[in-house]
Amino acid sequence: MRLQTAIDRVSLEEAIALAKQLDGKTDILEMGTSLVKDYGNLAIEKLRESLPQTTLLVDSKTIDEGAYEFNQAFRYGGDIITVMGAASLATLQACYEVAQKENKTMMIDLLEVADEKIEEIKNFPEAIYALHHSVDRKDQFDAASSVDAFHKKYPNINRLAIAGGIDLDQARILAEQGIIEVVIVGSKIAKAADPLKAVNEFMGAVHK
Repeated sequence: MRLQTAIDRVSLEEAIALAKQLDGKTDILEMGTSLVKDYGNLAIEKLRESLPQTTLLVDSKTIDEGAYEFNQAFRYGGDIITVMGAASLATLQACYEVAQKENKTMMIDLLEVADEKIEEIKNFPEAIYALHHSVDRKDQFDAASSVDAFHKKYPNINRLAIAGGIDLDQARILAEQGIIEVVIVGSKIAKAADPLKAVNEFMGAVHK
């Protein structure tokens, strides 16, 4: 299992400083959607320069103009780009084709995506499908149970990620479960009093 650390809702200067701190310490560093919206594609380049040892994910949440947005994000230095599962099948296909051509990765964000749509979009074998519990929701989220239920329903989707308030205990349980490829952690690392200590604890939990 790999650890993806998300940086969101900070200034670009703070994001760059944190990226430099976490380079080589986390498997994947996520440029959160707020950074994409606040600073645009040129900021991808600046984060890329700060991460010589770490994979960079750009959480663009593409929902239209898939080929253009993916080409741009890859051009500026992204390794993994996100597209919304709610996008049209044509958009997902366009994103996937660009990712395959560039030898990079598409992540499909399944936020609020119904089973019928998942059935329609389940045939992208190299894509990572991300189970995503919205930060705006207030109900409790059992990550391991959600993963288990999804895996039983869609056994042919082999590459899975999960996001949504994952703490250290949940990360350990997910690692023991052995289904998820990427666990996504945001504020528990990025907003911790000591991000380096926090990232080391999570890396210890996920790399068993």
